[in-house]
Amino acid sequence: MILVALGANLPTARHGTPAEGLDAALTALADHGIRLVARSRWYRSAPMPPADGPWFVNGVVQVETTLSPVSLMARLLDVEAAFGRRRSVAGAARPLDLDLLDYDGQVIRHEDDNGPALILPHPRLAERAFVLAPLVEVAPAWRHPVSGATAASLLAKVAGDRSVEPLPSAQSSA
Repeated sequence: MILVALGANLPTARHGTPAEGLDAALTALADHGIRLVARSRWYRSAPMPPADGPWFVNGVVQVETTLSPVSLMARLLDVEAAFGRRRSVAGAARPLDLDLLDYDGQVIRHEDDNGPALILPHPRLAERAFVLAPLVEVAPAWRHPVSGATAASLLAKVAGDRSVEPLPSAQSSA
């Protein structure tokens, strides 16, 4: 099972609102050989770390691809860049954020001098209600590859710390 988290809190001139941008990102992933298997609704969540910026729209998708984890991460970064993502400070507002959460349960630490390191499972996924809520929806049987905890049990530990709520269906359709 390959899981990718999507998030955005800035609109783009080309794609519109953050939710519309995430819908467009799903199409862009398919154009890069990444097939959508399942997707969550879009969720609204406060910025992490806490900030005064616009709230995020987040979701999780299950995908299939023949790409290796490192190659998939490179494609995700390419899609982010095509949507105007410029990496600056952690937590900065962005038109698109794509995080590889899990790749078939593999535990990987791949350092890269030319870009971000690939760490699987995603190192902060167990701390983020805005990832875990849609993850429970997409893959209710998923277990953390290191701890063995279910997404639901991890969500129960962090659900009260930040506001995360599904967007109304008209704003979350693909």
